[in-house]
Amino acid sequence: MLEHFQIDESLLTQRLMTHRREFHRYPEAAWQEFFTTSRIASHLDIMGYTLHFSPEIIDRDAIMGRDEERVAKAQERAMSWGASTHFLAQMEGVTGVGATLDSGKPGPVIALRFDIDAVEVMESQDDMHRPRFLGFASLLPGVAHACGHDAHAAIGLGIAEVLAENRDQLCGKIKLLFQPAEEGCRAGKAIAQSGWLDDVDYFFAAHIGMNVPSGTLVCDPQHFLCSSKFDLHFSGKPAHAGIEPNAGQNALAAACTAVTQMLAIPRHRDGMTRINVGQMHAGDGRNVIPANAVLMGETRGENRELNSYMFQQVEMIAQAAAMMHGVTVNICPQGEAIELENDAELVRLFAQIGPNSGFTEVLTQKDFGASEDAGYLVDRVQAKGGKALYCLIGSDLTAGHHNGDFDIDESRMLPAVKLMLNAIHAVQSAQ
Repeated sequence: MLEHFQIDESLLTQRLMTHRREFHRYPEAAWQEFFTTSRIASHLDIMGYTLHFSPEIIDRDAIMGRDEERVAKAQERAMSWGASTHFLAQMEGVTGVGATLDSGKPGPVIALRFDIDAVEVMESQDDMHRPRFLGFASLLPGVAHACGHDAHAAIGLGIAEVLAENRDQLCGKIKLLFQPAEEGCRAGKAIAQSGWLDDVDYFFAAHIGMNVPSGTLVCDPQHFLCSSKFDLHFSGKPAHAGIEPNAGQNALAAACTAVTQMLAIPRHRDGMTRINVGQMHAGDGRNVIPANAVLMGETRGENRELNSYMFQQVEMIAQAAAMMHGVTVNICPQGEAIELENDAELVRLFAQIGPNSGFTEVLTQKDFGASEDAGYLVDRVQAKGGKALYCLIGSDLTAGHHNGDFDIDESRMLPAVKLMLNAIHAVQSAQ
């Protein structure tokens, strides 16, 4: 396939690699992707796309898990890295960009989503780590593209380039969404509630890797987990631990009580449930009753009801632990994900076009086993009458996702571009 689009595969492969390595070198965590958004917007603007920033693509009232102090520092860092002040101004402090290419001819509205944020892990310092010895390792200690979103952004720009160069072969309208803050499931709901996808007839998204080997396409991954990310802020009263321990209210003790009880929540008979406490910060000194403690965790469930069961237990335990120790607690939602179900029509389409897009093996189903805030986008499109699909692009990995040794097989970006271009052509031709 792809005879319908003019494409120089050798040149496109080189550009995909160049984009991916630039994004990899300048990683930015959730809601801090100012340099990344600026670079993407600059490329799309040159290609002739109409650009859309927040609040057009993001409902600001629905934003979760955003630290304003870190966001301000990220804007300063992006400027020091050479981000466009023109596009930084258009963002109005919120990252991510949408792009529209209108053919001017009747046809479907097709949207594709690419997440762009990095994760907060330290990239490997081993000289044999490929990004390091090839000179595109992370420049920001403690933040790295250890999940593949740098490749997603590059794939999105590759698709955008081919579509722009073949505008006369298109009908309808193309929408490209370069999404911030997927890690922690912080932005999907806010984007869905903005309404920017409400006119979409077909929606496509994908993830590279995910324990799927190079050359394999998974058309219909299963068991996307619903999830609630939360911070618990316990507030007590400090006191000297020796002179008057009775005068203090120990926030750390309340947090510890909450941790032990949350990890003991009974798992539900009706399906898979999970809870994890990943971080806890508290205290000022060994002889001071801790007045403040922050606990960061998440619940998961294979459907909304099961996840709701887990989160309700967390809320009850947090309040009870606070009462036991005479402190207060503030429960702060940080992110949410819901289940995701692909449309069977699109599953069949991707299974058909996969072999012609550079995939040697096509699987219909495989367990996903994690959470993805694309579920909110899929749900919104389907609720408005559109069809949606989320697939997995196989890539051999040097280490698991969110691991400092992580790296992808860059040769798998071109098949991902071909797959989406073939899907666009197929649904346009069917109209």
